[in-house]
Order: sequence, then structure tokens, then C-alpha cells
Amino acid sequence: MYAHLQRKLLLASCIALAACQSAGERAAIHAPAALSSSDSAPVAVEAARLLRTNAFDRVELDGRGLRLLDRNGQVLTQLSGRFEGLDQREGDAGLLLATVERKRQQAMLVGVNNDGQWSEPLFLPRTAFAIEGLCLFRDAGRNDFLFLVGEEGIGEQWLVGNGGQLLGEARRVRGLSLPPASGHCQVDDKTARLFVNEETVGLWAYPADAEAPLERVPVDLRAPFGGLEEGAAGMALVSGGVLLLDAEASALHFYQEQADGWQALGAVALEGFDEPEQISARATHQGLELLLVDDAGSRQAMLGWTPRPLERKQPLPLLPAEGESGPVPSLGDAADDPAIWINRSEPGASRVLGTDKKGGLVVYDLEGHQVQDLRAGRLNNVDVRDGFRLGQRQVDLAVASNRDRNSLHLFAIDPANGRLEDIGQIATPLGDIYGLCLFKDRQGAIHAIANDKDGSFLQYRLDGRSGKPQGELVRRFKVDSQPEGCVADDRRERLFIGEEDVAVWTLGAAANAPTTLEKVIGVGEVVHDDIEGLALYHGERADYLVISSQGNDSYVVLDATAPYTVRGAFRIGLNAVRGIDGASETDGLEVTSANLGGPWHQGLLVVQDGRKRMPEGTQNYKYLSWAAVADALGLE
Repeated sequence: MYAHLQRKLLLASCIALAACQSAGERAAIHAPAALSSSDSAPVAVEAARLLRTNAFDRVELDGRGLRLLDRNGQVLTQLSGRFEGLDQREGDAGLLLATVERKRQQAMLVGVNNDGQWSEPLFLPRTAFAIEGLCLFRDAGRNDFLFLVGEEGIGEQWLVGNGGQLLGEARRVRGLSLPPASGHCQVDDKTARLFVNEETVGLWAYPADAEAPLERVPVDLRAPFGGLEEGAAGMALVSGGVLLLDAEASALHFYQEQADGWQALGAVALEGFDEPEQISARATHQGLELLLVDDAGSRQAMLGWTPRPLERKQPLPLLPAEGESGPVPSLGDAADDPAIWINRSEPGASRVLGTDKKGGLVVYDLEGHQVQDLRAGRLNNVDVRDGFRLGQRQVDLAVASNRDRNSLHLFAIDPANGRLEDIGQIATPLGDIYGLCLFKDRQGAIHAIANDKDGSFLQYRLDGRSGKPQGELVRRFKVDSQPEGCVADDRRERLFIGEEDVAVWTLGAAANAPTTLEKVIGVGEVVHDDIEGLALYHGERADYLVISSQGNDSYVVLDATAPYTVRGAFRIGLNAVRGIDGASETDGLEVTSANLGGPWHQGLLVVQDGRKRMPEGTQNYKYLSWAAVADALGLE
């Protein structure tokens, strides 16, 4: 199969390239004369990129600065200076260029409009490492990022713009551990993939999204593990394909994207080139127009190959986070599950409760400021209900699953000010307590439903009339594998539970209800395991179930009543204006339809953020208005 594709590709290359001996031999790109300059004295080009705009044909960098040229090689506008490295993004209003200012040794961003006018440059803070390569990335939310690559395997991602406009100040998003001896990178905006070379090893692909995990897959490796003779240098990305230079071997390799990875289709010799390190490509009707750079300057060529892009689903709506809590106190994977307490007399003074599963329960206001920190043990999940009789007092109640003691940990909430008070624990026979939710029945009794990692569920009716909380075990049931998230619909007395790798199930919530499980939605195309947090939005005309689909960092919304129609899914992305990172790897979530004022007038969604970025730090919780969700998904 590979040999057949290679022969077919090389034959196509023979038509477009300057020389080709036979289909069984490597085709060759011959270097034409160096591109002419508009100045009388030729100057070696250090970097060059083909453009797709109508205003400019290409951008070049030489010892005098950045230059934008037309198809005849005439300079249309230039920015004087001493720069190294080059990448660009194009938009309706002009170009965004990235480079390194040599004297300052700082990465620099600058815009140029279609009339050739340059913007004020934006300089990134000076890094602690020498920048060997840089590349731009524009995500689905039209946020512009700059990746910096250092030779010793150090990398960084910075937010530099939004909507085609540079920010007033760049923001560091995250540090990256990259391969050593890396000097070239490029990002495919459509697939959100970062490609980085490892000079003597090969080419790697990473997820580029700010919320993505740092994991890599190889595109090609040096022989005998792959098809590269000497190693990997610069690359060019085209829709559905990658071109990669093996500089020391003077060869150009090309790869077609497949559903299961990258397929090497062949290589062409670069005769007359002196270790070309950089390449840029532009699709034409005849194939790919190439611009290659070696020590002699930039050279043009044609490659008679057009890759076939994979069919892709429409990306999910990306909604910018509108608020965030302060960090939980513990490091690592610590934040887990939020709950929302409503202040009935002053909704703007409501509270967000978030578990720190390594040490306690943290309370935040709607601005995200911490107002309480209760070091109560390893609390995993938490839920709240109003109207609990505690001796002679009427309080609101928060209950959490305490993994230190396999207990229900209870906290009284002062209805006047939201202040939490630890009022004790109720022991359970569970061996590894995990998830928890509360249910308030039609008689006003509050129930706690806790689960174990083995799939067991125990339901307790809570009573505090004696002044000390007590729990009566009223029901048991079980699923086949590990559960966690659950939520109760008090109106309909229904319980929704999540079996992480399998499905969301529903059953009656009342103590005497049958324990027969009804499937709501299974893991598949819409929900990706793990199924984590579950929450209910009670609207005026419709109720919705919200699911944390952790496997693809999304949130799924469906009707909370049969037949549980899926209304859509979305992701929570970075908010460049407010300097808030997005949310990913979410465990628990909570939502309310209460009017909390301001942006939360139609309700508030709170989600745990498993990867804190911009700046990097301990985990926290992200806030999103329900109005944004309703608008994005067309909800009632």
C-alpha cells in the first residue's frame, strides 16, 4: 500500500518539479535563483513566509528588518530592526507577525494593516531561556497565542491577542516541557495541534489548546524507527498534510493525515540547496507552492501534491469564562465539587462552596473571593438544601462526603449571612465513600445519598431536631461500576446518578421508590467518559440536566424529563478581556436558575477546573452565566 502511494505521488511530482528520472527514484526539487530584492545590493533572507492575502504575497526577514512583498518581489512596506524567527496569522484587516527582537532578546508581536501601516509592537517579558523558535496559534474563540521554544526542552505559551487585536499586555498561559534540541514549531489552527521538531529524533504533535493536556504523538522519527535519514528541521502545515525538512539529508518529506495518525507518503530530494531549514507552503490549483530558505536565501518551487483533509465535526461552542474563584489551598488535584447556596433575602450575597478533597471545604462569594476555609478533612462532594431543623434553630444545610472517615460531614449555614458551621458527622458502613447529593422530599425531610467506588449507594434521612444531626438509612441500591456524580430533582422526586464509564441513570428519589434504573444517556458520541458532575437547571418553561463530560472537556445539556432530548454541548474557554483561563478536566459542577443579579440574572453555572492556567497554579472553580449557555444552545 505504501509503495503504491509513493509511486503515485512521485509520478505526480515529476510533472510539477524541474527534474525527475523515474517513478522508482526519488523526485527532485531543483533550486532556482534566489528571489530578487527591490534594493540594488542583494541581502540574504533569513526567514520567509508565503501569505494568502490579496494585499501581500509574502513576508521576509533579513538583516535590515521585516519586509512585505508583492508577487513581483517588490517591497511594499518594511519595519526596520534586527529580528530572528518569523510566523504570521492573517485576517481581514491585515497581518499579525511574530518575531524575536535581537537586541532586547524578547519575543515581539506587531500588526500591519492592508495599507501597509504598522502597529505599535507588543513585547513579551524576557524569558529565562534563549528562544530558538516561535509560532502563532489562533483558537476557536479567536484568541491569539504565541508558543516559544527553547533549545533545552523549555517552552511557554502566551496569550497575545483576541479578535485580531493585540492585547495591551501579554499573559503567560503555561509552561511546556518540550523535546531538547527543538528549534522549529508550527500550529494547525483548525485541528488545534502544535508541531515541534526534535532535531536528531523526529517530529512531534501536541494539543495546542490552552486547556489541553501536555501529551504528544510522533508524526515521523529518524531511522530505524521512522523514515527520516538524519532528523527533523522546519515544517509547513497544509490542510490535511504536513511537509517536513530533513535538512542534513536535503530532503523534503510529506505526510497525509489519517484517522489513526500520520502516513508517510514519500520524499523528494532538494538538489542545489544547502541544508534548508525553513519551509512555507501555499495551496494552488496545481498543487503546493513552496518557499524554502537555506543559507543562500529563499527559493521557490512547486510540489504536485494536494493532501485530502479528514472530515471533521463542527467544533463545540466555546464560551468564555466570566468569573473564577480563588484557588483551593491544597496543591495538585484538589478541587472537586461545588455547590451554590442562595441567600434568599440578598441574592447577590450568595455563596459558592467548593471541596478541597485534600483538606476541607472552601467558601467563596460571587466575585470569587474566599470568605471561609474549613479544614475538615478530605471532603470529596458537597450539596446544599435549605430548611433544616437543628434543635431550636432553622438553618440551611451543607453535607459533604468525608473520605477520611467514610462519613457524611454536616455543616449548618446561617440563612442570614451564609456563614458555615461544622455540626458533626454521621458514620456510614461504606468502605470508600465518594460521591454525594441531597434530596428534599415532599414532607420537607432532607436525604443524603452517598456512593462508594464499588457502585454501592446508601440513602439516609437526616434529622437534627435533637440538636445533633442523625441519619436513618432508608434505602440501598447499586450500579455495576464506579459512580460519583448525582443530583436530585426535588420537584419530581427523581434521582440522576452517573456511572463514570457507562451512563447516566435515573430512578425515583423517595425512600420507598423502586430502585429500577432507567437509562438517560450512555457514553458515546455526545458524552465522553468519565461522566463526572451532574446538575439540574429549573427554568420557567423547561428543566435541564447538565453533565460534565470529562473525556472531551465539555458540558452536555439535555432535557431533565423523558425522553431526555440532548440540547447540545459546549466548552468553557479563555476570557482574554478579563484574563481568566478556561475550564477542563472538570469533576463536579453545579447550576442554579435563581436570579443572583448582574451577569447571573438568569442563573449561574459553576464548574471545577482541573487545569489552572494563566497563571498556572492550584485548581479553582470557574463561573459562567446561564444566559451565555442558553444563547449558545438556543434553550428556552
